[in-house]
Amino acid sequence: MGKEGFPCKLFRGAELFSPAHEGNKDLLIAGDRIARIAAHLDVPKGLDVEIVDVSDKLIVPGFIDLHVHLIGGGGEDGPTSRVPEIALSELTQAGITTVVGVLGTDNVTRSPEALLAKVKALGQEGISAYMYTGSYHLPSVTITGSVKRDIALIEEVIGVKVAIADHRGSQLTAHELARLASEARLGGMLGKKAGIVHLHVGRGKRGLGVIFDVVEKSEIPIGQFLPTHISKKTASLLEQSIEFVKKGGTVDITAHNNKNETVSVIKDLLDSKIDPANVTISSDGNGSMPRFNDQGELIGMTTGNVASLGEVLRNLVNSNIVSLSDALKPITSNPADRLNIADRKGQIREGTDADLVILDRDLRIEQVFAKGQLMVDNGDAVVKGTLE
Repeated sequence: MGKEGFPCKLFRGAELFSPAHEGNKDLLIAGDRIARIAAHLDVPKGLDVEIVDVSDKLIVPGFIDLHVHLIGGGGEDGPTSRVPEIALSELTQAGITTVVGVLGTDNVTRSPEALLAKVKALGQEGISAYMYTGSYHLPSVTITGSVKRDIALIEEVIGVKVAIADHRGSQLTAHELARLASEARLGGMLGKKAGIVHLHVGRGKRGLGVIFDVVEKSEIPIGQFLPTHISKKTASLLEQSIEFVKKGGTVDITAHNNKNETVSVIKDLLDSKIDPANVTISSDGNGSMPRFNDQGELIGMTTGNVASLGEVLRNLVNSNIVSLSDALKPITSNPADRLNIADRKGQIREGTDADLVILDRDLRIEQVFAKGQLMVDNGDAVVKGTLE
């Protein structure tokens, strides 16, 4: 233990990605924060320091997944299709040290209050957890009775979710979306948060059209919106997404079970010369992924997996599409910037939270530290949720 009672660990010999490539560094953590980074660090005098040999390993920031159905998604095929809530170890074994919870189609048997309880539980169990209020529909389900009040007053609430271009959504108009965005924006100002409007984007023909209408006809800036599930679902959605980013917006790509499609979408975005800082990747983990035919009839369903973040990371690097540093940014520094938590998350630098993932040379997860606590060792969870 350190002089102030904080456990200290000194990581020696790893190749550090902050996510920028920093070369071989020693890294000292004290308690839950990164204390020192240098080419070589001596053991501080008077401190009881655990030496962690990570030679021939890679140290990268803990992953940030900004779209996970923490209490389960689904329900489109009746009660038996409700996905159970996720366990702490599923998140940490996927390298996730910061997570944002969402509701989906079902705001009848699931509630923002239940989601908040899960978020608080994950926080007490060792990782950083946040949530969006609302669900697919309007009026938004909330905890305090107001989107603005939820964001301003509840620490864990950082924005609101709603669905567009989806037959399961509320078919909201530009006026309704503008009103919702104004609530989120003011709540974010009052609570010193991002106040994000996180938009599930379905297969509908309008795509991102309603967002463009709001930006064109109101004073709400494009940066208030974060559309997710960007893929090649429709012929025009990728083109709209490229335009959206070029206008200054950020898009979130879902790391679907089809990893090749996800990688292909990212390549198409990068080939269009957009700013890569305006792209994030999330897993849609623990949510249902229903398939509907053209008549809106359910024809199949799978479940999102949080491990898809690491798989997409490996595919991007192994396909020589981007460097490891650039492949890390959409799941570390970019979402931290977007969520307005970059002062402590998404990067490895002195003073930030000690959220670290140790990778082997094949980019497989070996160890995960969340706020300085070892959560995963040799790929296995050493800390599990209270009721796991």
